Amino acid sequence: MGFVWNEREILRYLGHRGQEVPENLMILIRGCEQELEDVAAPRAFWREYPLQIRDHVLDLGCFQTESRNLERNLKDCERVLLLGATLGSGVDRLLKRYGRLEMSRAVVLQAASAAMLETFCDEQNETLKQEYLKKGWYLRPRFSPGYGDLKLECQGPLVAALELSKRIGVTLTDSLLMAPSKSVTAIIGASRLPKDCTVHGCESCAKTDCLYRRQSAGQ
Repeated sequence: MGFVWNEREILRYLGHRGQEVPENLMILIRGCEQELEDVAAPRAFWREYPLQIRDHVLDLGCFQTESRNLERNLKDCERVLLLGATLGSGVDRLLKRYGRLEMSRAVVLQAASAAMLETFCDEQNETLKQEYLKKGWYLRPRFSPGYGDLKLECQGPLVAALELSKRIGVTLTDSLLMAPSKSVTAIIGASRLPKDCTVHGCESCAKTDCLYRRQSAGQ
């Protein structure tokens, strides 16, 4: 598969904050990376919709919601891209197996698969960014349900609008959990006005005390 790993992200998910990383942990991480490459089947699907914002109500074409954080993110945007992505059910089976057999490895696999999904989404984001730039559109950072004040309940209409069950095999449980578990939905604004698109979810999220928050430069 030749996946390009971001081991800094894996360590972040494991709770590391710049301290020295033991050699045995790095060996374990790289073993987990190989296992994930063997079973993961990353897939993504997206659709474009018109965007209207009136009285703080965001009309995303296929559903409406309110979120001050997302509204700021979509300032000056005329359209949105709705994105769904997954690593596939093979990753879930691997996590379940090690959850029974070797908990320490299961913990590292959880962190590595979360980082893998994030990197895959970054790659999809960059492809879309370049594609839309050619058409004169500038993309804003992707924003997912659960970030800031954007309610997790938005998962439902996003999954339905994108037909994710049919397109990439992703469904939603009654408790709003995605299956396969290493799956995500996101909203990406498109504007005619240029603006840097480098901010990821952590920097967009208001939950500054989160254990897994990505540290910005200088912190």
